[in-house]
Amino acid sequence: MRKVNRIVLAVVAVCLLAAPLALGQGGNPPASTKQSGQTSGKGMTAAEQTGKSGDVEQTIKGLTERLNQASLKGDPDPYDKLLSDDYISISVYGTARTKPEVLEPYKSGKIKWEAIDVLDMKVRVYGDTALVNYTAKVKGHLGATDLSGLERAVRVWIKRKGQWQCVSWQATHIAQQP
Repeated sequence: MRKVNRIVLAVVAVCLLAAPLALGQGGNPPASTKQSGQTSGKGMTAAEQTGKSGDVEQTIKGLTERLNQASLKGDPDPYDKLLSDDYISISVYGTARTKPEVLEPYKSGKIKWEAIDVLDMKVRVYGDTALVNYTAKVKGHLGATDLSGLERAVRVWIKRKGQWQCVSWQATHIAQQP
């Protein structure tokens, strides 16, 4: 009798432990991409669930443009507000800088931008994360260092406590083709 009780108890325990896993298998239908019509098998994306992908893309483009305009004006305030405290950037020369290190040349006036002409921009949204890839022709100086050229960059935004913050930026010079 004791053996039967233990077996029944074990079966009940397994069922109780497995129930949340089985119930979690339902949910969203598979998401499909517009280009291929193929499903990811992961359910709907956050943008599909909210129906606001275009709104988020426009918001991120606007925030990115706000940082570009702040650069041209030499204004550190938008950077201070929009960069996360754990922000890291990697320049075209491979130099890594933290938020305070990015703000300093704007505050001191050491950095001067004459032009930031964005040639193309693509925003991809993944829930509370957005990637901005763009190509820009820039003209500027950091002290005696010329920052001018054609560059490809990526900026990473995340949504924290309902606000978008930039957590990273990286740029690479585009070499002229022979």
